[in-house]
Amino acid sequence: MTTVNMAPVAAPVESPVEDTALETRLDRPYELLVWDDPVNLMSYVAYIFRSYFGYSAPRAEELMLQVHHEGKAVVASGSRERIEADLVAMHGYGLQATLRQES
Repeated sequence: MTTVNMAPVAAPVESPVEDTALETRLDRPYELLVWDDPVNLMSYVAYIFRSYFGYSAPRAEELMLQVHHEGKAVVASGSRERIEADLVAMHGYGLQATLRQES
């Protein structure tokens, strides 16, 4: 009778692959963009920036002028949930706004 050596064979061990691109994308904050429109007065937009976001009058004026001259401005950034709430608020005030993930 022949004996067969039945020594255990180690299976190859795979190291976990980290999807750093996904992690990086998920960690990036979101931005709230307010867009220029032909309806709202510039003073109203500055007022919303002061009253809702708590910006100083000069900062609110600066953002409002950026919206007016460049067509849009990033007025807030943070978690998706926070920016979605801000987006709903801006729509409630009659402002055109969108969100995007920081690039």
